[in-house]
Amino acid sequence: MNQVAPVNDFQDTVSADRAHVWHHLTQHKIHEKVDPRIMVEGKGMRVWDANGREHLDGVSGGVWTVNVGYGRADIGQAIADQVTKMNFFAQNNGSVPGALFAKKLIERMPGMSRVYYVNSGSEANEKAFKMVRQIAQKRYGGKKHKILYRERDYHGSTISTISAGGQFERNAHYGPYTPGFVEVPHCLEYRAQWDVEDYGLRAADAIEEVILREGPDTVGALCLETVTAGGGVITPPEGYWPRVQEICRKYDILLHLDEVVCGIGRTGKWFGYQHYGIQPDLVTMAKGVASGYAAIACLVTTEAVFDMFKDDASDPMSFFRDISTYGGCTAGPAAALENMRIIEEEGLLENTLAMGERLMGNLRELQERHAAIGDVRGLGLFCGAELVADRETKEPAPEAKVQAVIAECMAQGVIIGATARAIPGFNNTLCLAPALIATADDIDAITAAIDVALTRVFG
Repeated sequence: MNQVAPVNDFQDTVSADRAHVWHHLTQHKIHEKVDPRIMVEGKGMRVWDANGREHLDGVSGGVWTVNVGYGRADIGQAIADQVTKMNFFAQNNGSVPGALFAKKLIERMPGMSRVYYVNSGSEANEKAFKMVRQIAQKRYGGKKHKILYRERDYHGSTISTISAGGQFERNAHYGPYTPGFVEVPHCLEYRAQWDVEDYGLRAADAIEEVILREGPDTVGALCLETVTAGGGVITPPEGYWPRVQEICRKYDILLHLDEVVCGIGRTGKWFGYQHYGIQPDLVTMAKGVASGYAAIACLVTTEAVFDMFKDDASDPMSFFRDISTYGGCTAGPAAALENMRIIEEEGLLENTLAMGERLMGNLRELQERHAAIGDVRGLGLFCGAELVADRETKEPAPEAKVQAVIAECMAQGVIIGATARAIPGFNNTLCLAPALIATADDIDAITAAIDVALTRVFG
């Protein structure tokens, strides 16, 4: 990667950050001796830090967000035009970009019909949980209130979303948790919990077993990531999703799909669930909705769910009595409209499928050369490589070595990610989610850096 001389002297900025900013997911002891990294510019797939060093970004802003890449002037201009005309009004009213984006979004989600605007993925999931609880009160005397979630899945950082979180290290120390959330087993076939031929069906049936144990009349919803993200980039086995939907319909359980990461093109379709021919009742999305150019998230429901909150206009408690202040910001839907236009006009769904195939192929080639890669999995430009100390036993690679691989890639000017503070002993999967604009050269550069890093760390 090129070394570019910084245009400005950012030392004052770095000093201010070091003295006053509390970074996410960071043990700050290191910053007593080492300056924090500050990113100051981005263009396409590349970002530059305050030292002028160029990096190829393999994780779209570090957390799977910048789907259309950096430096999109059209999105910036759309935001500027909108916020100078009408920047905000409470969402019990409407806005022009809010109405237009909702229409375009629903056109790409057959079977869905209503968009509820919020400002983060955590908040979108929290709203879905509140809807499920209110439906339980309105229709089932409060009994059908339990929400099932899956081991390894992540749904946000609020107390209730971590109560529905299957990542122990993210949840630890933050209890007591919100009651009424019940865990079901994960579906990662590489670390099989059952010795069966049709693993997808067996993993789905395990959900039914939990429902029967808890009592179907007590379970209101099943909340799952369509493709598990931070818990190990887990794509569901064949047959899993159709069987899950069948179970939900059998017991009158709402199917809530968390597409905060894999929505808006990340998998090569608008939404991950569209690969599997299923019809959810609630879908949450955030990150790629506006590619990080503005804060926006959405909870999308069917008309059947929406109708449950307007069935008795004479009852002042019957509607969804909820508000999200920043759901009324117009910058988010204005940016989302431009983001969607870019994805369509530049053919980025098709590119994602093609480049995702190339990325998976490259990772499989690395797996043939490096015994440290135990499993490769992914969908579109959303891929993972699980590192192991021993292929036969599948013993996870030590977390220190996984982090060393990331550091070695960073030293080459390539940013990749890994599962972190998720499952004790299993923070061992490299995570790759380059922007949907990635070229073959970008993909090859990312995997070439991983190749070098694996050789340096594992030999």
